[in-house]
Amino acid sequence: MLEKINSLKAEIEQLTAANAGEVEALRIKYLSKKGEISVLFNEFRNLPGDQKRVIGALLNQLKDFATNRINELRESMGNADNVDLDLDLSRTASPIKLGTRHPLSLVRNEIVSIFSRLGFSIAEGPEIEDDWHVFSSLNFAADHPARDMQDTFFIQRNPDVLLRTHTSSVQSRVMEKAQPPIRIICPGRVYRNEAISARAHCFFHQVEALYVDKNVSFVDLKQTLLYFAQEMFGPETKIRLRPSYFPFTEPSAEMDISCNLCGGKGCSFCKHTGWVEILGCGMVDPNVLDACGIDSKEYTGFALGMGIERITNLKYQVKDLRMFSENDTRFLEEFTSAH
Repeated sequence: MLEKINSLKAEIEQLTAANAGEVEALRIKYLSKKGEISVLFNEFRNLPGDQKRVIGALLNQLKDFATNRINELRESMGNADNVDLDLDLSRTASPIKLGTRHPLSLVRNEIVSIFSRLGFSIAEGPEIEDDWHVFSSLNFAADHPARDMQDTFFIQRNPDVLLRTHTSSVQSRVMEKAQPPIRIICPGRVYRNEAISARAHCFFHQVEALYVDKNVSFVDLKQTLLYFAQEMFGPETKIRLRPSYFPFTEPSAEMDISCNLCGGKGCSFCKHTGWVEILGCGMVDPNVLDACGIDSKEYTGFALGMGIERITNLKYQVKDLRMFSENDTRFLEEFTSAH
């Protein structure tokens, strides 16, 4: 027995392993219930009583020695793994350039920051929507052209499921679940069945805002728009509102800003008018409030919406919408300084 103990100790002392799997195999070989040290303990029971005291102490020492040795191997495997994580042999030898945020993300974040200073919080919703949240709850007539296949990507009919055409669907979802005061902005991607060109795309990005409370008026809307325009395009920016029509607001308006290139004097960018259209807005139609479970006799509100691509074009003079989705790094690198 003494000879077996000494032989096994010498063997364990020389143990090596190339990976964590081999370490585990060694643990099983020597320390498991059927391992070699357990076999010695089973033989120990048959020894004469006068030998058990000495051999028992040696067996316990052997077990501790084996445990410590295998733990050392396991720790060395852990250190080796950490070293490997710091060395990626597939990496290029040249320094890796830091990237930058996409221009649409830059502008989106700036819009969110401006409205957050006015107390607006972000609300988000699904891009695959039902007819109620995209159209019916927002006062769209059953025969409205936006419901046609020519304008909307339908996934299924009866019941209608579609890719949302605007982020107004998020507004209706919020109004269904919350009571005023409601003050939210809804950024996100939307889809429309349009031919892809320098001025249009089948998907783009919007930010819409909604404020519903008691005694909200058109004056609140106008001052919010003026604050946004001057924060986004500069303190000298002027705005003008033109009557328009949207199913979900009444009265409705389109908002123009004084051209940020010529300062309103007239240039080719603003078609020599001095003004550039940037968004649509209006007071929330009472029918929309009632459809979403809000008492239109007690509450009023305003809504506005803008295309992020449109704002980005005005801010950075990007003339082709397709460049935003082509992932050309040469184009994206131009916005490093705007980060």
